[in-house]
Amino acid sequence: MPASNGHRLVVISPHLDDGVFGCGQLLSACPESIVLTVFAGRPESYAELTSWDAAAGFQPGEDVVSARREEDRSAQAALGCHPIWLDFCDSQYGRSPTIRAISNALATVISEIGAEIVFLPLGLFHSDHKLTHVAALRISRDHQNLLWFAYEDAIYRRIPNLTRKRLLSLQRQGIAVTPAGSSSDHGRQEKWQAIQEYRSQLRALAAPGHPGYEDALEAERYWRLSI
Repeated sequence: MPASNGHRLVVISPHLDDGVFGCGQLLSACPESIVLTVFAGRPESYAELTSWDAAAGFQPGEDVVSARREEDRSAQAALGCHPIWLDFCDSQYGRSPTIRAISNALATVISEIGAEIVFLPLGLFHSDHKLTHVAALRISRDHQNLLWFAYEDAIYRRIPNLTRKRLLSLQRQGIAVTPAGSSSDHGRQEKWQAIQEYRSQLRALAAPGHPGYEDALEAERYWRLSI
C-alpha cells in the first residue's frame, strides 16, 4: 500500500462515500489527508424523491445532501481526515456538469491546498465516476510535479473486466500504469467504523435489487500513473 511519508495526500471521490469505500485503509494510514468530493452539491430543489434516496430512507422534502455531508464529515473524522466538497450535483438530480468545469474546480482546490500525492478513481460504470476520472486525468497532465495514483471504485469493480479495460485504456493513452500494491488487514477495522457512518448509503446498497456493500471491505488496490 502506498505511503504518504508526510506529504499532503488527496483522494478525489466522485460521491459522498466513494473515497472512503475505495481508499479507507489508505486514509487510515495517512491522517490529515483530504477527501475531495466532486458531486457533493445541493440541487436547487428536491422536486421529488429519487428512487435511490427513497431506498436510502429519506422522506420527501428532506435536505438529502446536507444529511449525506454530515455522514461524510463523521466518516472522515473517524479516519483523521478532512472533507472538501465541490458543488456539482450528482446525476440523479439532473444535468451533469462538463468535464472542463470539473477539471477547473479540481485544479483550483489541488493548487490551493498544496497537494503532493493525488489518488483518482478508475471511473468504473457510473457516469459520475467516469466524469470524475476523465476530469482528474486531464489536470494530471498539467500537474506532473505531483505523484498520481489510481484506485478501484468499490462495488463497481466487481463487474467483470471493468478494471482490466480501464487499465488498458490508460495505457493506450500513453500513461504508464504500475501496480502500487494493495491493502492488508491494517486499518480494516478503522475503515469499517468509517463506512458505518454512511448509514443512508448502506441502507440503499442493501435494499432489494441493489449490490450490497460487502465489496467495500475487500482489499483496496492502487496503481501508480506516470503521465
